[in-house]
Amino acid sequence: MSKAASELVLNPDGSVYHCNILPEQLADLVITVGDPDRVEKVSQYFDEIEFKTQKREIVTHTGSLNGKRITVISTGMGTDNIDIVFSELDALANIDLKTGEIKEDFRALQFVRLGTSGALHADIPVDSYVLSSHGLGFDGLLHFYEDSLMVRDLDMEEAFYEQTDWDDSKAVPYIVKGSTELMEQLSSDETKSGITATANGFYGPQGRFLRLRPNPFDINEKLAAFEFKGHRITNFEMETSGIYGLSAMMGHEALSLNCVVANRALGEFSKDSYKSIDKMIQFALERLSK
Repeated sequence: MSKAASELVLNPDGSVYHCNILPEQLADLVITVGDPDRVEKVSQYFDEIEFKTQKREIVTHTGSLNGKRITVISTGMGTDNIDIVFSELDALANIDLKTGEIKEDFRALQFVRLGTSGALHADIPVDSYVLSSHGLGFDGLLHFYEDSLMVRDLDMEEAFYEQTDWDDSKAVPYIVKGSTELMEQLSSDETKSGITATANGFYGPQGRFLRLRPNPFDINEKLAAFEFKGHRITNFEMETSGIYGLSAMMGHEALSLNCVVANRALGEFSKDSYKSIDKMIQFALERLSK
């Protein structure tokens, strides 16, 4: 069944509505960043850039490095934007935009998020790098899709619910595992790994107290105390759970690599986060372009 014009929305040139990309402009390896300015920070290391576009906060560059074709795209902040960008990128790969029909031959994509994050443990210092073994979502995004139960770690979710005494008035947390293949490719002595908690806000949802008191006030302590079969929650950010959930349901590989710019347990912030982020970018590109 073809998609109605109101469902698969296209621009006049036939590109997908928000990302402003045509199928041939998308590489199989996609690096996602939150900050639009970080796209150029990544693509500056490409050997060549074949395509650039921007619409709102979504900036896209496609090029190549060491013969490997790569797309880098900014998503903005939050899983609401992830829902838009990842749905449209999958449509580019697996829907015929002219007919609206799902293609018979599935095209699998690899997604690698290069982001920033706050660590929840004193032993994860600022300027270090965390690979997300799992994404733990507080945003509720996956509950709007029928296939979410097929990709979620229900045993870990139950343990989290019980250990944290989770408030039923909030969205039910969901947990999805990242790509084993990409984890092996990006793991090194320079990286740590753990569960990444994805919040639907930067202040209260991450336990920050300015004028409004967070609920629960001790959410960071509850997260840091969680343990399940050797897994612990290492860091907080705002995109990983949506990336993992949507990618898994759609059949793509995804992994999140985050530079720790804040340590919440110690109250510290990186003195030169831009330098640390640049080192992370170079580290990831060197491993992904082999």
